[in-house]
Amino acid sequence: MENEVYSLCFMCSVRCPIRVVTKDDQVKWIEGNPYVAGMEGSLCPRGAAGIALLYDHERVQSPMIRTGPRGSGQWKKATWEEALDYVGEKLGKIIEENGGHSVAFGERTQLATHVSKTFMKAIGSPNHFTHDALCKGSVNTAARSLFGYTDGQIGIDYKNTRHMVLYGRNLFEAIEVKAVNAFCEAMEKGAKLTYIDPRVTVTATKADRYWMIRPGTDLALNYALIHIILKEKLYDEEYVNRWVLGLGQLRDFVHAYTPEWAERETGISATEMVDLAREMSRDKPSVVFHYGYRGANYINEIHLRRSIFILNALMGSMEAKGGLFFKKGPAQVGGKPARKLTEQSFPEIKAPRFDKVGTPDFPLPDPNHGVGQMLPKAILNEDPYPIKALFSYRFDPLMSIPETNTTKKALDKLDLIVTIDINYSDIAWYSDVILPESIYLERTDCVQQANGLKPQMFLRHQSVTPRYDTRPGAIILKQIAERIGLGEFFPYQSMEDLVRWQLEGTGFHLEDFSEKGFVAYTDKQILWDRDDGIPFKTPSGKIEFVSSLLEDAGFESFPAYDPVPGPPENQFRLTVGRCALHTHVSTQNNRYLNEIVPENRLWIHSEKAAHLGIKDGEWVEVSSDQGRGEIKAFVTDFIHPETVFMLHGFGHEAQSALRSFQKGLSDSVLMENVSDMIGGSPALHHTFVRVHPVSSRSVGASGGK
Repeated sequence: MENEVYSLCFMCSVRCPIRVVTKDDQVKWIEGNPYVAGMEGSLCPRGAAGIALLYDHERVQSPMIRTGPRGSGQWKKATWEEALDYVGEKLGKIIEENGGHSVAFGERTQLATHVSKTFMKAIGSPNHFTHDALCKGSVNTAARSLFGYTDGQIGIDYKNTRHMVLYGRNLFEAIEVKAVNAFCEAMEKGAKLTYIDPRVTVTATKADRYWMIRPGTDLALNYALIHIILKEKLYDEEYVNRWVLGLGQLRDFVHAYTPEWAERETGISATEMVDLAREMSRDKPSVVFHYGYRGANYINEIHLRRSIFILNALMGSMEAKGGLFFKKGPAQVGGKPARKLTEQSFPEIKAPRFDKVGTPDFPLPDPNHGVGQMLPKAILNEDPYPIKALFSYRFDPLMSIPETNTTKKALDKLDLIVTIDINYSDIAWYSDVILPESIYLERTDCVQQANGLKPQMFLRHQSVTPRYDTRPGAIILKQIAERIGLGEFFPYQSMEDLVRWQLEGTGFHLEDFSEKGFVAYTDKQILWDRDDGIPFKTPSGKIEFVSSLLEDAGFESFPAYDPVPGPPENQFRLTVGRCALHTHVSTQNNRYLNEIVPENRLWIHSEKAAHLGIKDGEWVEVSSDQGRGEIKAFVTDFIHPETVFMLHGFGHEAQSALRSFQKGLSDSVLMENVSDMIGGSPALHHTFVRVHPVSSRSVGASGGK
C-alpha cells in the first residue's frame, strides 16, 4: 500500500515543500506539495534527484575515524559509541586546556541551526558561523543600513510585479521553484524583465532587455540610474518624502554621475539607461530592482547592494503590491513562533569572535552569521587567540572559502576536525572524524518558521527509515554534548520530542502537520500601511539613505566611485556562478545530476581564445597567484571579453565520491581571499587569472599551486 508524506526538500537551501510517495519503506515519487501555492507539483532537477541521493552507495554509510594522514583516505569504520566517545574525549580535553572559545563551528544555515548555536553557547564559544556571509553577508549589512531589517527578513512579490531588474541573479538556473513560477505568471501577464550580467545566461535569454555589462561596474550603472531618477523627478515623491532620510545628500552626491559618464565605465548606452529609468517609473511602485541572493563579488559590494535597495526605495516599492515586502511573523496576528533552544540561559561568553565581528576591527557584519572566510587567517595568525578545533556541519571550507591551499595550511594546525555530513565532501575527507547525518527523507527535522505575507510553519517529516547507519544532526550534537557534561541544554530524546517542545505555546501540535505539511497563522496576506504603518527598525524609523549604522561606525554612506581597472594583458577577471542542476558543492556526486553536468568548463570569449590559441573543448591551464588547475574551454561570443567564467563546486578531492573526484576545477583554488571589509562578504570576482592551452593534460592537475 502506498503512503504519502508531506515534507520539505533539502537538495538546496530553499527547502521547497514536497509530497513524498512511499511503498514498503521505499520512496517511489517526489513532487512539489500540491497544497502550497506556487508549488502545485513542481520540482526542480535537484529535488527530483533526491531519490538518487537516498539510494547512493557512495554516501557516508557509518561513522568513520581517520587512521592515516589528513586527506589520505585512510579510515576506520566505527560504531556510533566509538566515534562519539572519541569526539567527546578530544573535545573535552581541548576545552579544558584552551577554553571553549578555541572551538569554531561552521555550517550551512538549516532548520537545526538553533541546535548548533546552542551547542556552541553551552561550551562557551562565540565562534558559530554560517555560510551566509560567504554568500550574502554584504546584502545583509546593506539591508540593515537602510531599513534595520536583514535581507532574510525581506521578500519579493514576484507574482504581481510589472518590471524586474536582475543584476546577475540567474533566476532561471539557480532555481527557486515558487519564485520562478510566480515570476513566470507575472511575465505571462505582461511583466518585463531587464537582465544585467557579463555573461549570457538562460535568464538573459528570457529577458526583454539584456545588458552585457563590463564586469565590476554595476555600481557605476546604479549611480547613473539614481542620477536620472532624481534629475527627472521619476521617483515616488509622496512615498520618499514620507519615509526617506537623506534624499538631499544623495542628490548632491550623484550629481556628477551622469549616464554619459557611466556609459564609458560600463559599456552600456546612456540612452538605454534613461529608457530603463523612465520605464521603471511608469510602472512604480510594482517594480523590483532585485537585491540579489549571492552578493559576494567585489570589495565595494556593500555599496552596490545599498544602491539597489535605494533604487527600490525611490520607486516606493517597499510594502507595495508587486514590489518588496517585510516578512510578517506570528506576532502580527497575535500568534507565537516555534521555540528555539537558544532561548535558554547560558554562561556568559566574554571572548571576542574569531572573525572579530562586533569589535572595532569589524563592526558591521551580522554576528548571527559571522564572517567565515576569516577562519583560515584567524587559525594561522592565532589572532585573536588560537583555534584548536573545527566542527563542519554541511559546510565545506575547502571549496567554499577562497584560497584552498591556505585553508589546508590552517586546517593542518588544528587538533580536531569533525564533519557532520551526508557525503564525502572535501572537508569530510580532510577530517579526523566523519559523523554521517541521515538525509532529509530519513529524518524528522526542526520546525520551519516561514514568515512572509502570510506567516506559516512547515515541518519536515521522516518519509522512510535510514538506509545506512546514520542519525539526525540534532541528535548527534545532543549526544556529543552529553559526553562533555552539557546534556541539560538539549531537553529531548528524539526529533519528535524536540518538535513537540518547539510547538509548546504556539497552539499547534505535531499531528496538525500531517494533512498538508504546514499550518497557517492566517489566511490573509499582510501588507503594512504605506502612508503611516511601516515600522522601519532604523534609529530614525525611516529608510536611511544617510545611514546611522554606517556613519556611526566611521564609514561614508555615499563613497566616491573608484574606476574598475581592466585585467592586465593576457589576463581575465574570474567570475563564477551556478546552474540549475547543482547546489553549491554538495550535489556534484549525485548519480542523476552528475550524468547531466559532470564537470565545469571555462567560458572564454572567442576573440580572446583565438589570440591565445585556444579551441573549444580543449584543455587549458588556469592559474593565479593562489593556485592553478586544468579545465576544458568553452569558447563563445556570449561572455564579456574581460572575463572568464566557471561553474562553482567542481574539482572535488574526496576519492570516495567517485563520480565527482577530480572532475573539473575548483574556483576556490584560484581565488584570493579578500573581502568587503564593511559589509562582510568575500570578493569572489576580485581575482585575475591567466589562461593557456595545454599540449597534453597532466593527471590530477587541479588544486596544486
